[in-house]
Amino acid sequence: MAKSPEELYREREKRVLDAIALKKPDRVPVFTKFGFFAAKYSNMTMEEVMYDPEKLWKCHWKTMIEFEPDMDRNPFALMYLGPLLEALDYKQLKWPGHGLGPNVSYQFVEGEYMKADEYDMFLSDPTDFMLRRYWPRIFGALKGFEKLPIIRNIITYSMGTPFGFAPFSTPELIDALDALKKAGEKSAEIAKYARSYTEKAKEAGFPLQSGGFSQAPFDTLGDYFRGMKGSMLDMYRRPDKVIAACEKILPMMIEMAVNATKVSGNPRVFIPIHKGLDGFMSLDQFKKFYWPTLRELMVALINEGLVPCPLWEGDCTSRLETIKDIPPGKAIYAFEGTDMFKAKKILGDTVCLQGNVPGSLLSTGTPEDVKAYCKKLIDIVGEGGGFIMDSATSLEDARPENVKAMVEFTKEYGVY
Repeated sequence: MAKSPEELYREREKRVLDAIALKKPDRVPVFTKFGFFAAKYSNMTMEEVMYDPEKLWKCHWKTMIEFEPDMDRNPFALMYLGPLLEALDYKQLKWPGHGLGPNVSYQFVEGEYMKADEYDMFLSDPTDFMLRRYWPRIFGALKGFEKLPIIRNIITYSMGTPFGFAPFSTPELIDALDALKKAGEKSAEIAKYARSYTEKAKEAGFPLQSGGFSQAPFDTLGDYFRGMKGSMLDMYRRPDKVIAACEKILPMMIEMAVNATKVSGNPRVFIPIHKGLDGFMSLDQFKKFYWPTLRELMVALINEGLVPCPLWEGDCTSRLETIKDIPPGKAIYAFEGTDMFKAKKILGDTVCLQGNVPGSLLSTGTPEDVKAYCKKLIDIVGEGGGFIMDSATSLEDARPENVKAMVEFTKEYGVY
């Protein structure tokens, strides 16, 4: 008899939990990073799913049901963003239908959105800096927030209240507050769809890969505030400020993850790793600027009963010995370009490994090529448990037959 959705849900969840705990599950779990692949698979454009939540739901649901990975990703947090980003006149990103063609994926717009001489303002009061300096730079519709009063100075009837609210009468701030209201409505719509998708996926027997999001503090500083050039120079010119800023950001990253998992009920926290890779900084710099607060973040999440799930984008083979220093059996490390076989030797008794079927192979290879790569991963990285099969990157350009080969071969061959 066919298994019920409830049975499939428990079976899939247990399979993943066993892998995380470095046990042998019944077989190797298999994930996929569908991304915009679902749109192409359903003959839709990327632009359509960025702006139409019903089309996004339809194409992603169809893809999930037909490929049947052990876990799915909720597509609404990062893909139905068009109306919200337009309402805010968002500056840090180009996306399908806004600055890019209808079938061109996201492109980040590099910049120093926090200036080098603004570290002290950020360190003194991050919220004030975000509202009056950072938001007006990244959200064109909120430029009027430059006229906001210093909120912490409005304390009582005699301190701040008599004159402090005057800026709210200016046309610029009124327009910004109106844009904020529109953005709030769009954000609430995204949240509604995301909650509903999570519930329906569970009812259909599919757990979700993560229930929260966070970042390495250095990445938050380097990606969004100081930019690539600024963060590279700062490690030499103002190293103490970089470390202080990372330490200031750390509790924010912990809080963000913990609050999200409380809402979702899912303990897994996705953490994309950007600037901590071999090609950006030396190992000594990694140990000084990047790893201390990332490790603190992961240990704090583990202490909360959560599962950190960093995706090490690019190659971090030289860091394997360093990133081994976390409690065993409590995290998943997904790797894109790192040597998976060396990672197994060094990390196999510490973390569950996830990955890393190359995007190039899934896009240009044959099903037999994919099966051969998956077989090697299962034989070596999957030995003894603690391994999850996954694509190295999102599947935007993958051939459907190759994705099918990865999933089906893992289910057939990956039995312990």
